[in-house]
Amino acid sequence: MTEIKLYNTKTRRKEVFAPIDPEHVRMYVCGPTVYDRAHIGNARPVIVFDVLNRLLRHVYPRVTYVRNFTDVDDKINATALARKEAGAPGTLEELVAARSDETIAWYLEDMAAVGAIEPDAMPRATEYIAQMIAMIGALIERGHAYAAEGHVLFRVRSYEEYGALSGRSVDDMIAGARVEVAPYKEDPMDFVLWKPSTDELPGWDSPWSRGRPGWHIECSAMAHDLLGEAFDIHGGGNDLTFPHHENEIAQSKCMGHGFANVWMHNEMLQVEGKKMSKSLGNFFTVRDLLDQGVPGEVIRFVFLSTHYRKPMDWTEKKRQEAEATLRKWRELVSGAGAAPVPGAILEAVADDLNTAGALAEMHRLYAAGDGAGLRAAGGLLGLLGDELGGWDAAPEVSLDALVVRFNALRAAAMESKDFSGVDAMKAALIDAGIEVRMSKAGVELEAKPGLDLAKLEALQ
Repeated sequence: MTEIKLYNTKTRRKEVFAPIDPEHVRMYVCGPTVYDRAHIGNARPVIVFDVLNRLLRHVYPRVTYVRNFTDVDDKINATALARKEAGAPGTLEELVAARSDETIAWYLEDMAAVGAIEPDAMPRATEYIAQMIAMIGALIERGHAYAAEGHVLFRVRSYEEYGALSGRSVDDMIAGARVEVAPYKEDPMDFVLWKPSTDELPGWDSPWSRGRPGWHIECSAMAHDLLGEAFDIHGGGNDLTFPHHENEIAQSKCMGHGFANVWMHNEMLQVEGKKMSKSLGNFFTVRDLLDQGVPGEVIRFVFLSTHYRKPMDWTEKKRQEAEATLRKWRELVSGAGAAPVPGAILEAVADDLNTAGALAEMHRLYAAGDGAGLRAAGGLLGLLGDELGGWDAAPEVSLDALVVRFNALRAAAMESKDFSGVDAMKAALIDAGIEVRMSKAGVELEAKPGLDLAKLEALQ
């Protein structure tokens, strides 16, 4: 069996992966808060853990992959409230539900476009309120939580290992973090498990108030219900390490649950060397790129070109290079037969998801003309499959007018013996992605994959 090594944030080292049950590997990844379109940074953990999901399914007989949706949140409420104020029909609670449904559909569509396989379970937080209330009640009974003014707070100092995942002490966290100061808190670091809700906003009856859960308890309850008291892998972006994942661990461990054995975190994304932000004008969504004509497979390739634990820089140059590479690879694998995943590819991906190394191996397979091996390698990485195909085909355009112009230009050059104009037009056509074939009978033009429609339009 293939040996998989994964970097464990909890132990700060790369370890040989040893599942709790080799017949059934279980993984939980924190999903999005569904208040708007997914920006390209949101797609990074999806693609990273999609590759891990594919690897695990290649090696083990059964995998359960869970990724949640947070559909109860202040940002969702604010969007729904804005719609209600603008005259949208329905109660605020109905508008909140409609906004969640809308954004979840967008998210699944956009993530499918970048080649992500849907997880086995995609629970919504609002579907697990009863489990959250039960867990909160149990934490109160055990002395790890307390009710105060309709809220329930977790006693951080009741869990001695708090901070182990992020490597911080409680006192350091208090000194260096902005924590909510509230009169009902016993300690500044205590965090909310339950909070009151207004009459018109979404809320559920509980022993403490009509309210809703805090963010952190959601994942603990859903992971426990779907994967059991202990499971193999918990993943997400490294911005979740503290406080979200730290709080998940504290809650679950204080329930007596083993929780996750391996913690994996991907690094963040930049755009052209700068942090992505709306103020810099470099903030865009996955849908923005797709609507601009950037194929989802190209987005995926760019992401896989950088190791998941390193900061990733999205650049236009990388996009162009990825598209050119994928066009060449797709041409080679067209019609190629089936083959096992090449050993060097499997070895690279099994080494803590070294996708950049796997892509380097795929370049060598292309150079060797191994179309079947290249296709099999792509399957492990979520590339070169039929489900993402079609974008590399040449667009259907009429070149008749350009053929007439080119033939006239060529005929005039034959008379004047000055072929500089012919050479210039030929170069411009080739640069636009047009294959030019000249013979005594005349000129033939053919659009090739990668045709630049803007450059073609400039020649018309």
